[in-house]
Amino acid sequence: MRRRALIGGLLAWPVAAHAQFPSDPPALKFLKGLYEPYKKADFKGQPYGEADRFFVPDLADAIKRDQATAKARNEPPVLNGDPFVDAQDWSIPTIGYAVSTLGDGYGAAVVSFRNQGRPKQLAVFLVETPQGWRIDDVVSRGSSLRALLKLR
Repeated sequence: MRRRALIGGLLAWPVAAHAQFPSDPPALKFLKGLYEPYKKADFKGQPYGEADRFFVPDLADAIKRDQATAKARNEPPVLNGDPFVDAQDWSIPTIGYAVSTLGDGYGAAVVSFRNQGRPKQLAVFLVETPQGWRIDDVVSRGSSLRALLKLR
């Protein structure tokens, strides 16, 4: 699968912590709008309960379903942490981005940061929708948001 082949290559990309672009492409603007607030010490995380703002429809529906099922059972959801930083707690001083649009409304990115002093790289797969760029999957070493929620 094309996505699987991209994951290894993306996670090997070197990413500058403060890449400067004369004019950020739309996919990068989307990612920066999502990730830059995490650098603020008092930021509580993106409201991923508003999944349609961030994710493609099937992934957004799976997240909402997971939250509703957990609430009905009075249990924690399967997605029990922040999917954007793959953690429950964070302290992220800088973030680096490497974004490539693959054509036909698809893109891939690596988002790199240190969370509480530990390096982290996430592969973020993007799809351009009529509402703008949305996340199709977030992959870190050994985990995938789609796999966690049992989506293909």
